[in-house]
Amino acid sequence: MRTRGFQGHDVGAVGLGLMGMSWGYSASERDDAGSVELIRNAVGMGVSFIDTAQVYGSGHNEDLLGRALKGIREQVVLATKTGLAVEDAASYTLKRDGRPEHVKRSAEESLRRLGTDTIDLYYLHRIDPEVPLAETWGAMAELVDEGKVRYLGLSEVTRAQAAEAQGIHPVAAVQSELSLWTRDAQGAEGGTAGGGGGRAGSDGPGDVVGWCAENGAAFVPFSPLGRGFLTGAVSTSSIEDGDFRSAQPRFQEEAMKQNMRIVDVVKRVAGRKGATPAQIAIAWTLAQGEHVIPIPGTKKMRYLKDNIGAAGVDLTEEDLRELDAVPAPVGSRY
Repeated sequence: MRTRGFQGHDVGAVGLGLMGMSWGYSASERDDAGSVELIRNAVGMGVSFIDTAQVYGSGHNEDLLGRALKGIREQVVLATKTGLAVEDAASYTLKRDGRPEHVKRSAEESLRRLGTDTIDLYYLHRIDPEVPLAETWGAMAELVDEGKVRYLGLSEVTRAQAAEAQGIHPVAAVQSELSLWTRDAQGAEGGTAGGGGGRAGSDGPGDVVGWCAENGAAFVPFSPLGRGFLTGAVSTSSIEDGDFRSAQPRFQEEAMKQNMRIVDVVKRVAGRKGATPAQIAIAWTLAQGEHVIPIPGTKKMRYLKDNIGAAGVDLTEEDLRELDAVPAPVGSRY
């Protein structure tokens, strides 16, 4: 697989997000042994940028990754996150917690579950509005000084917030949703597809992808496949009860029917390129800059191979113009 640079390291251009192995998506398809095998196979295929978080399954996802990386830990850049906590276990309601004591405690817990001495990339999962960013980020910077963390990242932030953190300690990466139907992080009007490239309003994040390029940080798109929708393989009947997509506006039946107009464009480009829709969707994110490292998630080997194949798809200017002009999605992302 082609590689991209991350803080002086060469990593596979397409990474791997692990959330769905423990939480969020179809519970009937979860298989711990199969997930461990898939992660190890992914590393063998050149995937070296792997993403988890403490709240994905209340630590289960980190445990899973720790098991998978035994004996091959040095081959990957391992990323996990702090700043969220489970408020109610029954409903799995999450709350933001940016207190320094939480940051420090959760880092120790993550290190133990992951079976490692150092976290390569430690993200602030969400900024806590009740705690000054300087306090949270300062505590995370102390973890770097202590050798427990190598690099720090942010998730779902604005340009201004990224700049504030950068003034305290270097931001190595920003992770946010980015795909053909979600372009908030590029400063697109309304954060949607359909001729994006304008600036977001005062309540939007602004061009965070551009900020990362300007400041030597990686931009890490999660959900580059639109939570599976951009592959054309998702329907209302394929979404199980308990799958978090079942409550999202874009995945309601009428919205999905209208949003198939986006998939139709992706399929048309895929047919022309001899690629799959998934590969075109991921290749579009890769084309947004050499500092962009998408982390599609999957639990199945055939999809892993498909996703990795996106690194070899070269989109022309004509392809990109066609993809950039897809219709705006119907329904908000949450």
